[in-house]
Amino acid sequence: MKSQKINRNKHLHVRLTPEEYQKLHHQFTTSSSQKFSEHIRKILLDKPIKMYHRNQSTDDLMAVLIVLKDELNAIANNYNQVVKKLHMLNNKSDLSGWISLNEIGRKALNEKITEIKEKISQINDKWLQE
Repeated sequence: MKSQKINRNKHLHVRLTPEEYQKLHHQFTTSSSQKFSEHIRKILLDKPIKMYHRNQSTDDLMAVLIVLKDELNAIANNYNQVVKKLHMLNNKSDLSGWISLNEIGRKALNEKITEIKEKISQINDKWLQE
């Protein structure tokens, strides 16, 4: 059964100060409403409004974790390429080149692991202070 579309054809014009408008717009951005007019209708008609509350430290953590995830994906991709090259080697002279290439990748991996540990430690210290 299809729901009928509500045809809203009545207009309401309201004048606001910039501060009033900013307050309403800020409420809208933290609500679950998709459109500003929908949010204002809920306020005017005393309908419940779902508000989202964000934790800044969690947002900061997520930003750092996203960057670290991308870096780990890049390292994993490079490692897969090195292993594919190993499987394609035919003679021992190629093996010495692969070993040096693998050593460069291993050093990069160790640096990233150290960086990840430092970031986790910084986040942990910050979290424990709060």
